[in-house]
Amino acid sequence: MHKSFSIKSRLWIEHDDQMFLGEGRVKLLKAIHKEGSLNKACKEQGISYKKAWKLLEGLNASAPKPLVIKHTGGKNGGGTSVTPYGLKIITFYEEINEKCWLFLDEELKKIEDID
Repeated sequence: MHKSFSIKSRLWIEHDDQMFLGEGRVKLLKAIHKEGSLNKACKEQGISYKKAWKLLEGLNASAPKPLVIKHTGGKNGGGTSVTPYGLKIITFYEEINEKCWLFLDEELKKIEDID
């Protein structure tokens, strides 16, 4: 009895040879969208606020439009939110990632035909 094959891959998008978007950054963006707060998103993701803010600054600097915006305090308090453009980028990344996995799964089936 042999174990079935599996294929592993990680997808990321670079801009000017620098990491722009990958799985971790998408998870952070989704957590911000869910929580409405960078601080809460950091706790959920287990990363420091400083590291997260540095990642977000890099995302915003590389993108043609901001992916996240910070709101200052006031009556309802401050927070951080993902912009409509940022939500589209999340969807774009997830769609490409899904297509990549489907392609790789189909390609892997060919291994059984190799003699």
